[in-house]
Amino acid sequence: MSVMRRVLNAWLRWTEKPHMRRASKVNLRNSFENKSRFYFHPPRGTSFVDADLGDIRAHWTWALGVGREDGPLILYFHGGGFVFGSPRTHRAMLARLSKEAGAPAALVKYRLAPETPFPGAFEDCLAAYSAVMDRPGGVVLGGDSAGGALALAVLAEVTRAGLTPPKGCFALSPVVDLTFAGESMERNAKAEVVLPAERAEEMIDWYLDGADPRDPKASPLFASFKGAAPVWICAGDTEILLDDTKRMAAHLRGEGVEVTEVIEHDLPHVWPIFHNLLPEGRKTLADLGQWIRSLSST
Repeated sequence: MSVMRRVLNAWLRWTEKPHMRRASKVNLRNSFENKSRFYFHPPRGTSFVDADLGDIRAHWTWALGVGREDGPLILYFHGGGFVFGSPRTHRAMLARLSKEAGAPAALVKYRLAPETPFPGAFEDCLAAYSAVMDRPGGVVLGGDSAGGALALAVLAEVTRAGLTPPKGCFALSPVVDLTFAGESMERNAKAEVVLPAERAEEMIDWYLDGADPRDPKASPLFASFKGAAPVWICAGDTEILLDDTKRMAAHLRGEGVEVTEVIEHDLPHVWPIFHNLLPEGRKTLADLGQWIRSLSST
């Protein structure tokens, strides 16, 4: 592991985790937007453009040497606890992944809670997929944290409904069980360097607004995936959401889905977003890019 991993973990533990613990909804949103512009940078020559997917707003990116029509399209749902984050907070990471995968990406601007509670975000993401599902070259679904839940929930619904399937789906440190039954929620509460476990239920209450946390469209751990496309999923072993990834991978395998499960040691929540600083982030994006390229050949 790199020296930068230790430095980044210490910085996150002493700055970001306390901020996440106390910040208001507005502060969470503004802070993430501002910090992403400062810390996260795309490769040189990256293109960005706003172009909607049907009625859903989206922000597109593709790396130098990648064409917008090259396939497959990476359809991405950003993280942020269903409450904050945006395509612009995650576009640098997707630009890097575009370079590694040789594919363009479209980041969906889904509606956020609490202004739009469940199932608003899910409906937006499903509508975005429906608008591009027949694209030549295919589609790869992806997301991180809350966006990973949305990507997996969309995969389950597309499979259930018999829609044109994606080539695959990936999820970075996803939250897949909104009942928070995973033991790592308590076991890793101190080791986790980003997410304060004690605030998780507050954000999910904003999102669910009384809906059943076991609804498969909210918690894909409870969805059926029989016949689903391959899934790539990752988490760090000190994350409070570690067991979400491990249980999700086991559930998918039990349903006959081809799964690539990556568990890394002592890396922060959604570490690939720190690709500018963290060698392990760049390595994970390179590995994920190769996985996406392998889907393109099938």
